Amino acid sequence: MVLAAGLGTRMRPLTDDRPKALVEVGGRALIDHVLDRLADAGVERAVVNVHWFADRLERHLAARGRGPAVVISDERAELLETGGGLKKAAPLLGPDPVFVANIDSVWTDHASPGNSALNQLARLWNPSIMDAALLLARREGSIGFEGDGDVFLDDDGRLTFRGDAPSAPFAYMGVHICRPDYVTDGPDGPFSLGGLWRRSAAAGRLYGCVLEGDWMHVGDPRARDEAEARLAAGG
Repeated sequence: MVLAAGLGTRMRPLTDDRPKALVEVGGRALIDHVLDRLADAGVERAVVNVHWFADRLERHLAARGRGPAVVISDERAELLETGGGLKKAAPLLGPDPVFVANIDSVWTDHASPGNSALNQLARLWNPSIMDAALLLARREGSIGFEGDGDVFLDDDGRLTFRGDAPSAPFAYMGVHICRPDYVTDGPDGPFSLGGLWRRSAAAGRLYGCVLEGDWMHVGDPRARDEAEARLAAGG
């Protein structure tokens, strides 16, 4: 599942005439960065939600020259946020666990072939003890992330949120695994996955692993320019 329906307001003026998913970094649209990563990890089919400049995004996806095959989840009528978007797309996703990916994350991967960050996340996933497994980045050295970190990572992979702590070493970098029915009990209409994650963390059922590479959160034009410079320098 690729979450591509957002308005991209922080990316303006680059999103005045296109969806955020089609903003280019290093000569490729953001959504192509994500879909190519998923294809390299063995994903053969992706559901992509659309809203802002939906027709233009659909044309771009139809013209892609490689997998994964794309199915559209249409949110033209109402923008549903992360949780609501996943809930609407659930009938298209089926019952099996899925990657859920934002389109504003670009990263370099220093792992060996076959041991990519997405492959490591897939190997971590264990539905008997987990509700969701999140891919994390080290806060220090990341581009486009200006917060104080999101979570702490225990030795066994369990996550706890920062809470009242002044900072935490890891940030969620925009990709996780869960079952599509994780959001079944969520409200109708728009809602965020954040509340569900906090509930899972309190129950000891939120896990994660850390990217071995450089994470670029491409949320605004300045971060886009910084990401392009990092990629041009070879990561």
